[in-house]
Amino acid sequence: MEIKITPVESAIHSVTADSVKISSTVVTPDVVDIEQVFAQFLELSVGDGAASADTIRSYLSQTKMYFEWCRDNLIAPLEADKNDVQLYRQYLISEQYSLNTIANKLSIVSTLYKAALGHGLINTNPAVDIKAPSERVDPASNISYLELEELELLLGEIESQLNRAKTNKQRLPILRDRVLIGIMSLEGTRTVELHKLKVNKIVRQGKKTGLQVSAKRASRIVPLTETLAQQLEEYLTRRRTVLRRKIKPEDYVFVSVSNNSKGKQLSRRGIRAIVDRYLKATGLKHKEGRTITAHSLRHTAGTQALRAGADLRQVQDLLGHADPRTTSIYAHVGDRWEHNPANAVQKKINKESES
Repeated sequence: MEIKITPVESAIHSVTADSVKISSTVVTPDVVDIEQVFAQFLELSVGDGAASADTIRSYLSQTKMYFEWCRDNLIAPLEADKNDVQLYRQYLISEQYSLNTIANKLSIVSTLYKAALGHGLINTNPAVDIKAPSERVDPASNISYLELEELELLLGEIESQLNRAKTNKQRLPILRDRVLIGIMSLEGTRTVELHKLKVNKIVRQGKKTGLQVSAKRASRIVPLTETLAQQLEEYLTRRRTVLRRKIKPEDYVFVSVSNNSKGKQLSRRGIRAIVDRYLKATGLKHKEGRTITAHSLRHTAGTQALRAGADLRQVQDLLGHADPRTTSIYAHVGDRWEHNPANAVQKKINKESES
């Protein structure tokens, strides 16, 4: 079977099926056909045609794994039925992948067959409604965050280092880190949002300052507190002086100031490393039963905002949650520790034992 597909122009660094081409021992005509169809489908359909190169590369890599499993089990991918996909699910379970990973892999297989169905290569999607095993997990159990006094300790450590810095060159990276961590822990921005943030996305509304951030195909305005707005301005002003270069609208807000990569966009790994450095300096990174990460700062912002009396809808808008149920997890986390019903019983028992 030979399928001719019109080439599609793509700005995704030439990410195609060839990027993850399976070995010559795996390739069969129908595998080649479905790979080509899937590559085209990803470029045009995933993320409304704006999927990142990393996303497409991940999808193609996952399909490679499925094709290899089909080869090992003598199954032609275009002839697979529902029972075959269920067997693939059993294989994933036997390999002890996490349930989230299994769900992701099965979703991509379903997307693969959706593309094949749309191009007339198959009549039905054999992966429809085949899901990963369900597990009853308390969603709040995966939430790690800083208590208010711990957040004060973290931000105080940055101020302390800033006060000890003697030169503008020493102060610049700390000024950057102060506003970076402040925005993450108070405004709840994602690492990727600050990684991608450019100067032309700093917005003004009268005397107010905000950031237009985007992630997961959604964009929102994050209003900065007056303190954070002042810290951002101080960082950018000092950056112009120390780096001796004009800041252009298309420049990234958070950049490296080291000699080797001066002025270049901070990577997501770089942002996480900055956060970890201050967490370790304050002894907050690892505690018994809890580990704090850069993403924990987002959880901190949501949890502490609700504890401070913010409205659930306001916090939802601030964090950019599409579903209010996601935001409500933070309320549940706060209630669990702050309003434990068992405390009332314990007080009553203690009172009776004292009498």
